[in-house]
Amino acid sequence: MAVDNTFRVTYHTQFVGDVEVFYRQAGAKDAPVLLLLHGFPTSSHMFRDLIPLLASQYRVIAPDLPGFGNTKAPPRGQFDYTFDNLYKVIEGFTEALELTRYALYIFDYGAPTGLRLAAANPEKVTAIISQNGNAYLEGFSDQWGPWQTYWREPSQAHREACRPSLSAQTIREWQYGTGTDPEKLSPDGYTLDIQYMARPGAEEIQLDLILDYRSNVEAYPAFQAYFRQHQPPLLAVWGKHDPAFIPPGAQAYRKDIPDAEVHLLDTGHFALETHAPQIAEYIHEFLSRTLKGLDILGEA
Repeated sequence: MAVDNTFRVTYHTQFVGDVEVFYRQAGAKDAPVLLLLHGFPTSSHMFRDLIPLLASQYRVIAPDLPGFGNTKAPPRGQFDYTFDNLYKVIEGFTEALELTRYALYIFDYGAPTGLRLAAANPEKVTAIISQNGNAYLEGFSDQWGPWQTYWREPSQAHREACRPSLSAQTIREWQYGTGTDPEKLSPDGYTLDIQYMARPGAEEIQLDLILDYRSNVEAYPAFQAYFRQHQPPLLAVWGKHDPAFIPPGAQAYRKDIPDAEVHLLDTGHFALETHAPQIAEYIHEFLSRTLKGLDILGEA
């Protein structure tokens, strides 16, 4: 019996300059593209449950950012771990794969990376799905003290004060566990992320990105100007118990995109760990409506 592998997830690499980008892919080659951008401290592995739920309708592509997962990038000193460079690599990745039109799924660090991409290439972006991906000051909780202090005064002492953000306990209990039903939370995600963080040099790369996160806050006005000017169709699906990015960050999108669709889910920051089927349903309904309106669904 013939087996249809169209919707099976496959694994690839693509060089962008000196960076070997690892990515997951599923779906028909001629289907509308959905580019999934992960966050901190994870990788494209976070989309392992979502991709099969979307691949029947979309060409789903999920790369690992430089410094994360299985993407291989030069060491510190040869490559500057900044959000501008993460964006440039992902932009080069889309060009190498000849992606001329795509919707974006942005989460956590994937938000400032993807929004830089969208603002620079507005004609290519068909829609945006923001899952706990912040672009507004209203979205910050009161838990950012050590990071904000480091942004204001980047001393070695303040750098060290941010290191607990990278600990196994913080990843497991704060990032994954806060506001999440423990009976629905698989250990696979946080266990893998903890192992990635334990690799030689990983913490220093992440501390560099923590410092550079201030550049994202500085870029918020530019992102918001992009929203106002181009009015990209936007769906915000938010774990409402996120300890870092609170629900007002989801609702704030409506200030600049009045038609933005917002859903708050009864879970935490890593909403896909517990609510992938529900998020997939929201995405299918949203994209089928918005992409049809843009006349790019075709026969997919």
